[in-house]
Amino acid sequence: MKDTTGAHSEQLETTKHLHQIQTQVVTSGLEQSDYITPRIITACAQLKQMTYARKMFDKITDQNVVSWNAMFNGYAQNEFHRTVVVLFTQMKKLDAMPNCFTFPIVLKSCVKINALREGEELHCLVLKNGFRANIFVGTALIELYSTGKAIEAAYKVFGEMYERNVVVWTSMINGYISCGDIVSARCLFELAPERDVILWNTIVSGYIDVRNMIEARKLFDQMPKKDVISWNTMLSGYANNGDVEECKRLFEEMPERNVFSWNGLIGGYANNGLFFEVLDAFKRMLTEGRVFPNDATIVTVLSACARLGALDFGKWVHVYAEYNGYQGNVCVGNALIDMYAKCGIIENAVDVFNNMDTKDLITWNTIISGLAMHGRGAGALSLFHEMKNAGEMPDGITFIGILCACTHMGLVEEGLSYFQSMAMDYSIVPQIEHYGCMVDLLARAGRLAEAVDFVKRMPIEADAVIWANLLGSCRVYKNVELAELALERLTELEPKNPANFVMLSNIYGHLGRWKDVARIKVAMRDTGFKKLPGCSSIEVNEVVVNFYSLDKRHPKTEEIYETLKGLTKLLRSSGYVPDARVLEPGA
Repeated sequence: MKDTTGAHSEQLETTKHLHQIQTQVVTSGLEQSDYITPRIITACAQLKQMTYARKMFDKITDQNVVSWNAMFNGYAQNEFHRTVVVLFTQMKKLDAMPNCFTFPIVLKSCVKINALREGEELHCLVLKNGFRANIFVGTALIELYSTGKAIEAAYKVFGEMYERNVVVWTSMINGYISCGDIVSARCLFELAPERDVILWNTIVSGYIDVRNMIEARKLFDQMPKKDVISWNTMLSGYANNGDVEECKRLFEEMPERNVFSWNGLIGGYANNGLFFEVLDAFKRMLTEGRVFPNDATIVTVLSACARLGALDFGKWVHVYAEYNGYQGNVCVGNALIDMYAKCGIIENAVDVFNNMDTKDLITWNTIISGLAMHGRGAGALSLFHEMKNAGEMPDGITFIGILCACTHMGLVEEGLSYFQSMAMDYSIVPQIEHYGCMVDLLARAGRLAEAVDFVKRMPIEADAVIWANLLGSCRVYKNVELAELALERLTELEPKNPANFVMLSNIYGHLGRWKDVARIKVAMRDTGFKKLPGCSSIEVNEVVVNFYSLDKRHPKTEEIYETLKGLTKLLRSSGYVPDARVLEPGA
């Protein structure tokens, strides 16, 4: 990947050169040339100089279809699809005649902006101008109607075409797939007079989309010729459908692998919570050295490091990313902020944020949430105001971070104000997570009655997280009556979670109500489930090791427990006294 500063300088030089050429064209009296001007417009589009291209276009006294098409192409390449449609309207008003190259460009722009009505008007012009039989125009119309879920209209276009090549058949089959009609897609596939590898890949993807991996595999095995995309399609299919073992088996069978193959395997592990395997696969990828990671690979690996708390390995990936030209990559920067924040090094996260030249909404949300998670609410709120001043519009995720920041700082009134601002100032409808933050904010501040009242007034049913937060606050403020209510609701929502009983039992224990402690222990035993043991992770020599409460599976168990006994003695000698009133599972 090129250095962004170098690329920018190179573009400036190229733009300057283009302007020099244009000056020569004008002085030579060739700015009305049907041959030269469209080519300069095309060059402007490649340099993202569409304003300059439009000025040149508007100076043409007799705009022919080649010039119009150059403008349509330029706007489409630069994602100005609405402008393409508007410009075509101007073309019609001037009675300029479109050709077979005009319609596909404008129709594809209609697809991009979901402009079905404008596309239907274009269809009328297609018929009027005699382009019904054109393969490129017909294919674009099929895509237009399929995207707009007007599959009958798409099939009508398909049926009226005099000539259909494999691209047309693929477009129609893909249309049925996009509308969820795999049966019709398969029927058409069986009727197709010619099938290339793209058509095979399309129908296989269709079965993967409807989670029918058995039929997808049958078709995959029947393919007369497979390319790397075929293998990657099946690989991602197994990964996305949770069949990690089959995904791994297929990966080992692949005759050729590219970066998307590795990303399919690594992403499959990540999506199924196998984060250790993510790191192992990444190491293997680097060791084999035939395929190099891209930004998507690095983002997935950094996310796995964040989930595992693998700070040292995450730091190594950070260095690797910078050395290989990803320093200015926004997605990689966002993943680094998230990794450092979740691994406990918020200062590094802030440094990455400050060094990013380009920031998107995810960047701001990640750093605000990270600061809030670390109890640095003032910093989170300060960045929120900086975000607004930078012209970035907050979304629902932003406000989750802001409300969490208010919770950590005990800013109840400010939190209520931000909550109301969501709907009033930004038209954001609060979700269950926002209501949960508000209940937590009130409960942690000791305003338990208000928290319960807030729950009662919520337009959506409170979930287990909200009631668990209330139960936790009841333990802090010794509110037995509300704790019993919270447990009653939690028992309805999570009847198999014994951890909720443990929390109420601890409250009874703090108040010396031992009969109630015994009653809760019996109720917990009657559920038939045990609380999952606590787990800690530690990274040693780039390997993450998990330790569970009362775990004796580690090969160095004796040394670990001897060290633990030593630490306990040191704590006791310093005056530490364990709280015997806290109930442990199974105690």
